[in-house]
Amino acid sequence: MNNDWSKLKQSANQIPTNDSLLPYVLEVLKNGEEGTNHVIRTRVYDFLSIPEDIKNIKYPNYPDDDGILANRFSFSLSKLYKAGALVRPRRGIYQITEVGQRLLTQYGDQLTEKVLEEEPDYIRYMSELAERTERKSNALQEVNIDKADPEKVEIGKMVNQINNEIAIELLDKIRNSSPKFFEYLVVDLLVKMGYSGENGDAKITSYSNDNGIDGIINQDPLGTSTVYLQAKRYKEDNKVGRPAIQAFYGALAGVNADRGVFITTSDYSKEAKLYAKSQGIVLIDGIQLTDLMLKYQVGVEEAHQYTVFRIDNDYFELE
Repeated sequence: MNNDWSKLKQSANQIPTNDSLLPYVLEVLKNGEEGTNHVIRTRVYDFLSIPEDIKNIKYPNYPDDDGILANRFSFSLSKLYKAGALVRPRRGIYQITEVGQRLLTQYGDQLTEKVLEEEPDYIRYMSELAERTERKSNALQEVNIDKADPEKVEIGKMVNQINNEIAIELLDKIRNSSPKFFEYLVVDLLVKMGYSGENGDAKITSYSNDNGIDGIINQDPLGTSTVYLQAKRYKEDNKVGRPAIQAFYGALAGVNADRGVFITTSDYSKEAKLYAKSQGIVLIDGIQLTDLMLKYQVGVEEAHQYTVFRIDNDYFELE
C-alpha cells in the first residue's frame, strides 16, 4: 500500500479526493477493530502523513467546520457502507466486513468508486433507494405537492433522500435481528399506529402455541375487535409466496378471524398479492414497514429540525 499522501489523486487545492481515500479507510480497519469517523480519519492521516495545512483547509463559508478533507471521509465511509465493505454495529461506529477484506486484498490502493459500484450490495442498495424515491414521488403527486412552492418541493426531496437512506439502514438492522425481536417490533409499530385502541392491548404469541399467528391486537377491552399478525423476517431476495399467505389465511380461519396483517422485511410475489387482496389480508413489505417506522418513530429518533421562513405579506399591508 502506498503511504505517501502526495501520490493520491487530488482536487485543485491539493486535497485528496473521496475516491482516493477509499482503500485507506479499509487499510486502517483491516484488523477488525471498530472505529468512529474521527478515529478512522486520524489513523489515515497518520498512515499517509498528511500535513496539517492540508487537513486544515476549510470551506470559505464554514470556517468553524472540521474541514474539506474531514468532510470527504464522510462520503468515503458512506460509499463503502453501501457496497457492504463496512457495517455500522452501533451508531457512528464502523467495522470492516468480509467484503471489505476481499476488496482490500484484491485491489489494494487501486480500489475506486467504480469498483464499489459494481458490488452486488451496492447495486441492491441503489435499486432499493430508487424504488423508495419513486414511491415517495408518486405519493407526492397524488396530493398535488408538485403545485406547491418549488423551494418547498426541493427541500422535501432532500429530506426524503436522507430519510430513505436511513430507512435502508434500518431495514438492514431488522433483517439481522432475531425473529422474536421482529415480532415485538411489528406489534409495537401497530400499537404506535393506534391499532390497539384507547383501552385495548397487544401481545406476541409463544412459539409453542402460535398456530401460525405471531401477534394479537385486541382493539377493545372485551376483545370483540381483534387484529391478527404474521411477521416474516426475510432477506431482500426471498419473496413471500402465495403458500405462506394461504397458511396465514388458514390460521385466521382457525380463530374465526376476518382481520389479518402480514408483515415482511422483503416483498411479496404477484400471486401472493392477488390472493391476499381476495381474502382481505393487509400486506406490508419491507419498504412500507420502515416508512411507517419513520413516520411513527419506532426504532428511530428525530435528528434535526429546520425552520424555513416566508414573507408575511399581510403584515406589510398595515403600512
